[in-house]
Amino acid sequence: MRSRTPDRLCAEAVDLARAEAVAAAGEAAVGEHLGAVADGDRVVTHSFACLEPAYRGWRWAVTVARAARAKRVTLDETVLLPGDDALLAPEWVPWSDRLRPGDLGPGDLLPTEADDLRLEPGYTGEDAPPPDSPLSEEMEERVAAEDADVSAGPPAAQPSPARASGTIAAVATELGMGRARVLSRYGLHTAADRWDESFGAKTAMAQAAPAACMTCGFLVPLTGSLRQAFGVCANEFSPADGHVVSLTYGCGGHSEAAVMPKPPRPAPPVVDETKVDPMPLRPGRPDGSVEDGVEDADAAAEDAAPEEPGGS
Repeated sequence: MRSRTPDRLCAEAVDLARAEAVAAAGEAAVGEHLGAVADGDRVVTHSFACLEPAYRGWRWAVTVARAARAKRVTLDETVLLPGDDALLAPEWVPWSDRLRPGDLGPGDLLPTEADDLRLEPGYTGEDAPPPDSPLSEEMEERVAAEDADVSAGPPAAQPSPARASGTIAAVATELGMGRARVLSRYGLHTAADRWDESFGAKTAMAQAAPAACMTCGFLVPLTGSLRQAFGVCANEFSPADGHVVSLTYGCGGHSEAAVMPKPPRPAPPVVDETKVDPMPLRPGRPDGSVEDGVEDADAAAEDAAPEEPGGS
């Protein structure tokens, strides 16, 4: 059991401990004595301040010990340890946990673990068809032999024997399933959550959009199960151009949202039919009198007019 009281002879060996620290780091790197701590029976560790600028808050720890019934103190080890206020490097994190979206650059390789939850095995060929089934090897050889017997044309036109038409592997490759691993259900869900967080209905852009991407002409639908909720934006002026967007996402670049305004038409003339403007038959002077020339002309016209029959 470790003793709490330092051994007297080991605790008094400060000069021995300092000399060993100076021998390891140099005179300029060893500072004042900070104290001694008992590590066990007749085992004491002396601490000295580290004066290196790059190791602020660190200390030199020199452990000394002596044998039972011996009066000579010997050196155990000398190490550099961090103190309470020492500058420490951040805790080491594996590269797989440090990786962030966008860190992968040209020429970089990103290996995936064998038990990656985002992936699941695709078609492996292990599910061989039972014997005498239409897709077994024996039936395939029979079909190929019959085709060779009844097929017409030159030999160059005959199908190559290496073509495994009708097999499960050929059908899987034709359907796009000839991959070692495919996206698992967990991988689909995590991708959908990630896309919906970036370009979904809860974003500020979608909240202010006049309509959703579901009715936009720039939306390119996806295939498979993701078609029901996501598509790809093809509007070069949209902030989501080239990104997978939710059908409930939207922006100001909606194909049917912006309508070009028509040029304004001038207002029709207004006719006020409730007001009458008096129009004098004879022009008069400002004081109301009639001009002389106009009065003489009117009198001459009355004299020249013929008399009506039966007049006196």
